[in-house]
Amino acid sequence: MSPTTAVAPTGESSVPVNPEQTLKACKALVAHIKKAAAAPSKDGKQNLLADEETVVAETPVWLTLTTKNHIHDSNRLQPAKIVLPHSLNTSEEISVCIITADPQRFYKNAVAEEFPEELRKKIGRVIDLTHLKAKFKAYEAQRKLFSEHDVFLADDRIINRLPKALGKTFYKSTTKRPVPVTLMARREKVDGKRPPAPKGKKAKRDPTENANARPIPEIVSEVQKAIGAALVHLTPSTNTAIKVGYAAWGPEKLAENIKTVVAEVVERFVPQKWKNVRSFYIKGPETAALPLYQTDELWLDETKVVPNGQEVPSALPGKKQQKALASSEKPNIGKKRKSLDSESELATEEAAPAKEERPKKKSKKVLPASNDEKLDKEISERKATLRKQKTAAKKGVEV
Repeated sequence: MSPTTAVAPTGESSVPVNPEQTLKACKALVAHIKKAAAAPSKDGKQNLLADEETVVAETPVWLTLTTKNHIHDSNRLQPAKIVLPHSLNTSEEISVCIITADPQRFYKNAVAEEFPEELRKKIGRVIDLTHLKAKFKAYEAQRKLFSEHDVFLADDRIINRLPKALGKTFYKSTTKRPVPVTLMARREKVDGKRPPAPKGKKAKRDPTENANARPIPEIVSEVQKAIGAALVHLTPSTNTAIKVGYAAWGPEKLAENIKTVVAEVVERFVPQKWKNVRSFYIKGPETAALPLYQTDELWLDETKVVPNGQEVPSALPGKKQQKALASSEKPNIGKKRKSLDSESELATEEAAPAKEERPKKKSKKVLPASNDEKLDKEISERKATLRKQKTAAKKGVEV
């Protein structure tokens, strides 16, 4: 188990993760994954299509960061990049799709004519946002695009508009979310601020020329870094997993990548830096997590932690606290407990001496009974009067 380490003081740039512990954990993890790949499955069946070397080569190694507080306040759909000393995608068969801002013709010509041959073979498609919306609007077309390429790069000017254009096919998981790259030339700062873009109607220009684009060597370097970089997906949680290599690599290569990622992720993405870090682990997809670093301080603010045997200070002072305790809810008592309590109350009433009888309350006055005969007589008289009035009215009409 990794030794617990104190938190690095504020302003100190040293990384408290022990390199020897990192190398030791990488050796143990790689050996375990190779042993598990060589062993037969639990049901005794053997997959003839997947050999041991292929399984080990495709098994990723993850670095897990655990923080004391949430590392971010919301899900960030745009992954961040950490450039590694050993690239994660070195295969020549990898396919890359680049999504650019309009127009796409300048970037297509640059890839076909000025990119290095090794990188040009990997780039399978260059498309701008307008053509992306027109050609891949249907769900089936988006699924086809998702399956055709391994890595998607997007111009950072339009990457925030891609979730609506690509939909849940790309953003329901973090496997192939577009990685931001900077393709636009940086404007020089004036008095510490970048001047805004000129307003008004823009003049028409040749689509093969792009005045806003960076120089081609800088674009090539940006694309190469993004293809092999480690991606950090920030979420509102205390756990963050970052892919740092594969089980087929040597432990030394994995240790170098881990060292770079640990320093970068804490410095760039963790609020309050090492004070907010709880632990670092490495693991495979189906393995236990091996610890690299664990801190002694489990809380971000130790002053809020109450020692054992000490009462928790109340936020309600004096009389307010007493009223709150008095108005607290009664315990939930079930039917069986209620019946037992009622029986005990009856027993105590029988055993107690009889109390003096209280004087009875005065009864209300009894109203006299109604006289039905008198009421019937009044009803018959009213009916006779109505009959006389009707007959008189008929005679008046006939005359």
